[in-house]
Amino acid sequence: MASHTPGAPVFAPPAELPDWAQRAVDLANPRLGAKALFASDDFFAEVGRMLNPEPAQFVPGKFDNNGKWMDGWESRRKRGPGHDWALVKLGVKGVISGFDVDTSHFTGNYPPAVSIDACVSDSDEVEALKNAAWTEILPATALGPSSHHLLACASDGAWTHLRVNIYPDGGIARLRVYGRPVANLEAAAASGALVDLVAMENGGRAIAWNDASFGSSASALLLPGRGLTMGDGWETRRRREPGNDWCVLALGAPGTIEKIEVDTAHFKGNYPDRCAIQAAFVEGGTERSLVTQSMFWPVLLPEQKLSMDAIHTFTEQIARMGPITHVRFNIIPDGGVSRLRLWGRVSR
Repeated sequence: MASHTPGAPVFAPPAELPDWAQRAVDLANPRLGAKALFASDDFFAEVGRMLNPEPAQFVPGKFDNNGKWMDGWESRRKRGPGHDWALVKLGVKGVISGFDVDTSHFTGNYPPAVSIDACVSDSDEVEALKNAAWTEILPATALGPSSHHLLACASDGAWTHLRVNIYPDGGIARLRVYGRPVANLEAAAASGALVDLVAMENGGRAIAWNDASFGSSASALLLPGRGLTMGDGWETRRRREPGNDWCVLALGAPGTIEKIEVDTAHFKGNYPDRCAIQAAFVEGGTERSLVTQSMFWPVLLPEQKLSMDAIHTFTEQIARMGPITHVRFNIIPDGGVSRLRLWGRVSR
């Protein structure tokens, strides 16, 4: 008897993100250290899949011991009172702007509604979290089949853990938690330790960028570790006109920069020819006004030649300009960069 071969996977389309999500960080990204800690039930699909950074996929004809294989978190059909729920640890404490509750590929098995609670906890132990003081940050909201649900957060607090409630059961393909990291750099400030002030886990974030036609947004520059592939970085289109590409980044805390690393990992035929960095200590204004202001910021790092697939370290070339809060990273004329590290000391 011939064995059945599953068909080619079908990937979920990307969400059309509102502005509050485009300029935010996915605080539930495992690359930041986020993890699913517990699920009341994940019989059909393990809860950890819900946080996978990759788009959800559907594989026709693929089954496991419990039934149809689904890419996400899926509980069994509830035959009694109550509802299913899961505990999620955010990768870094943060202020949440909103969520993408993605039910892609879940058609007859999606939850009719979802709500989300949040807390601040020093413990990841399930029993401790069950007894934590929870605050509702997303009221019960109706969901539909196989679609992205972009939902605003009802709180401006900073949180470390989430409780995702589905009513009464079903499956969620992906959960994205868009927000702003809030890092605690008080210890670094007190000790004078050298830290990456623009790292996402230290509160760094991308404010604006002129292009991101390939790969991720400029936020990918701030992720932990080296890029996994050429798609794990910031890459612009081929520039056919004068000028250069750029992005504006906010540091997690004001500080003085002593070492800069520009990593072109996996970018070989498409790395920038050169790069330069401008910087300033910014007070007042808006994020939108920063784009215009950044064109006139003083130079922190003059133009430096880059090469393919390498970490470029600069120390002597850095201008001694004191504490800064923001940088404008210029790539000349275009291309892709995997990571940017701004090593410095937090200003008291």
